[in-house]
Amino acid sequence: MNRIELNEIGPAETGKRNTFNHYNPASGCSMAANSLANKVTIITGAVGNLGASTARLFQKQGAKTVLVDRSQERVTEVFKSLAGSPDHFLAGGIDLTDPVSLARLLEQTITRFGRVDVLINTVGGYRGGKPVHESDLADWDFLFGINLRTTLLCCQAVIPQMLKQSSGKIINIASRDALAGSAGYAAYSASKSSILRLTESLAAELKASNININAIMPGTIDTPQNRAAVPNGDYTKWVQPEAIADVIAFLASESSRAINGAALPVFGRG
Repeated sequence: MNRIELNEIGPAETGKRNTFNHYNPASGCSMAANSLANKVTIITGAVGNLGASTARLFQKQGAKTVLVDRSQERVTEVFKSLAGSPDHFLAGGIDLTDPVSLARLLEQTITRFGRVDVLINTVGGYRGGKPVHESDLADWDFLFGINLRTTLLCCQAVIPQMLKQSSGKIINIASRDALAGSAGYAAYSASKSSILRLTESLAAELKASNININAIMPGTIDTPQNRAAVPNGDYTKWVQPEAIADVIAFLASESSRAINGAALPVFGRG
């Protein structure tokens, strides 16, 4: 049973799952280039492949980033060049399952930058492999905790500030598996599907307040860890973290102002 603690996205084609993702810097340019300048952007799971690629892209486009991780040491190591920067905040020691910890994060962010323009929820996890009747309740609790609870609490934490501003963008990360259940993956698929329902409900509630909330559904991400887990996979069909970051940047930009409550497939060639 493989586990993913951050930035996990769905099964690989052989049925094996992603492993813990680490930083892989983005190199491409977004379709929303230069539209993110000075946007205060909170990125959870910032040390993972997807989180770090997204962070680098947003920084390249001039955004002010709040890079969130459970470990201060880890986020400082990954983004050591940003230590002491007035435009970026290395927010380690944050428990995304704890409303008190998130309230502290928001207080620190507002004190430092005065606003929150974008929230990107990349944290997620996986456990699976058993049929439903043999699955452990602890695995269901874990998956709904790390996938749904973290997304829900982060949204609850930032939305009051976005309402004060009358503006904001939230991008949630679901999965291709959110679209349909499959054998052995019931808990994972259900937890990711719940992110889509949360996204749709929030979008309906907040669209009149100039707050756009959307989700993306990546397929298997092409990372060194996934290649090691699936050595015989067809990597040409997997999606690059940088390509996913481009879609996130578009949804965070004003170019996406007419999109709300959407779930965008980002499958690569798979």
